[in-house]
Amino acid sequence: MSEANKALIQRWFEEVWNKGRAEAIEEMFAADGIAHGLGDTVLDPGAYREFYTAFRGAFPDIVVTVEDMVAEGDKVAARCRVSAKHTGDTLGFAATQSPVEFTGITIVRIADGKIVEAWNNFDFMKMNKQLGVL
Repeated sequence: MSEANKALIQRWFEEVWNKGRAEAIEEMFAADGIAHGLGDTVLDPGAYREFYTAFRGAFPDIVVTVEDMVAEGDKVAARCRVSAKHTGDTLGFAATQSPVEFTGITIVRIADGKIVEAWNNFDFMKMNKQLGVL
C-alpha cells in the first residue's frame, strides 16, 4: 500500500503540475477530496482545478521536484522543490517575468487510489518576495 501511495503522489506532481495535464486532477483527486493550505480550503476537484488554472497560468513552465517521500498507512509526506518563471497574469497582478524557487511539504491521505485530503505547506511568502509583491 505504501509504495502504491507514493507512486500516486509522484504521478500527481509529474502529470498534473509538470506536464500540465489538468484532466488528471479528476483521475487522482477524490470527488469529496479536501486540500488545505492553498489559500482557501479546496473542497473538490473543480475547486482544485480553479486554484491549479490560476497558479499554472502564472507559471506555465513550473517544475515540481519531489526530493523526499515517506509513507505510512494511508498517508504520504512529500518534500518538494518548485521552480518556475512568472509569465502569466492569473494571480491578480501583472507577470513579473521573475524566476522563482521555493520549497514545500505536503502530507496526503489516500483512499481507494485517490487523494482524499492534503495538508500543504509551501513557502508562498518566499515566492511572493521573489516576485516583488511583498
